[in-house]
Amino acid sequence: MKYKNKRSLALGVVLLTSAVFAANAAEGLPDYTKMSAEHMAEYLIFEADSFALEQKAQEGGNARSRMMQDEMQKACSVIGGSMPDVETLAKVAAAARGTLRYPETGIRLGDWKKGDELAWSGFGYRIGPQSDDHGIREPGGNCYNCHEMSADRTGGTIGPDLRGYGKTRGNNEASIRFAYEMIYNPHATFPCTVMPRFGYKNLLSEKQIADLLAFLFDPASPVNQ
Repeated sequence: MKYKNKRSLALGVVLLTSAVFAANAAEGLPDYTKMSAEHMAEYLIFEADSFALEQKAQEGGNARSRMMQDEMQKACSVIGGSMPDVETLAKVAAAARGTLRYPETGIRLGDWKKGDELAWSGFGYRIGPQSDDHGIREPGGNCYNCHEMSADRTGGTIGPDLRGYGKTRGNNEASIRFAYEMIYNPHATFPCTVMPRFGYKNLLSEKQIADLLAFLFDPASPVNQ
């Protein structure tokens, strides 16, 4: 269809939009123009049949349960991508601090070589039939997606550069405890950060976290070369 001028084009758009809304109404579909951004997101994910929500998730449950936000995620989700207000951030940090759990034997450094493997591994939890076999290889930390960690391999830049981490911070109890808490639940220090809650969500075991700590602090680790 050709339009002679902008006025004709605008009229055509209005007529086409009206036709779409009329068709949606005839099929029992909602009027998107009357939805809030939050309602629209919920509808498109959970009601519009846009995703195969019943596919099994490797950590248990299914795609639907994985996409359901917990209270902390809901508090941190602001339409437009901005940060929540200061009061909300304080509540998130307080709630996160309440989730911190420490090893009964104390926070220890594990094997930096295993931590190296974990940090550079994206092996993990998939949705659908092609799942990762955890009997052959344990889930990784996927740290490389967000962090630079060594001079000879390129990592991401979303998170802070971790090269020289232990060398600059010192191999002391306070620094190691801080790093442990950041891996376990980083919202306790940086509320609404994009870093995953590896310990709190059981994505990494106590032993794996110890190995990652060794990767960060052991003088022999490539992080500190």
